[in-house]
Amino acid sequence: MTATTDELTVQDQELRDPASVDDVEWAVRLLAATPTHEGRDPRLLYQWARRADEFGSRLAPVPSTARVVERDGGLERMLLARYTSRPPTVELFTDTLALAEELVEARGWRAWYPPGSVRAAALAHEAVHAHLHHGPTKAALKQALDHTVLRLGRHRVAGHVAGAEEVAAHAYARTVCGLGRSPLLLTAALGAALTPPGREN
Repeated sequence: MTATTDELTVQDQELRDPASVDDVEWAVRLLAATPTHEGRDPRLLYQWARRADEFGSRLAPVPSTARVVERDGGLERMLLARYTSRPPTVELFTDTLALAEELVEARGWRAWYPPGSVRAAALAHEAVHAHLHHGPTKAALKQALDHTVLRLGRHRVAGHVAGAEEVAAHAYARTVCGLGRSPLLLTAALGAALTPPGREN
């Protein structure tokens, strides 16, 4: 499909100023880019994104008991942090964190992301992934999303929505770290900074 001139103008504006896109819209785009959601109704993706965002923003503070390891190598993988469960470990990628801080300064976003908050948000984000991995909160997120995959009379089975945990984790980090915008905005800016010209799609 060929984009219209107006669509291209909007896309150019969004690349220059990703802050012109609100947090829920970035969440919709995250879901749309997640495998299994090809061809989904955009209204359904918006509904799931909004519900996952609301769910994450309402979560009580989650303590993290995972070991924290700092290393380079995040830029190649486009990762700020990653949680692994065996043993519970959060990897923080210092090269990506440093680039994120540079972008915050360069774009004038310091009011949204105070000094040290990018690292704190990455840790909070991964703490929620661990919480969802090990506890009953994962089932609560499924219920909040209201995605039914099977009905048997009055009974229904809530389905998994790929990418929803990521949206919820970003919303949680935004809330508990007191950020002005979701880390999704910063993720989008990092993606644009790390994508070679001509390969935005």
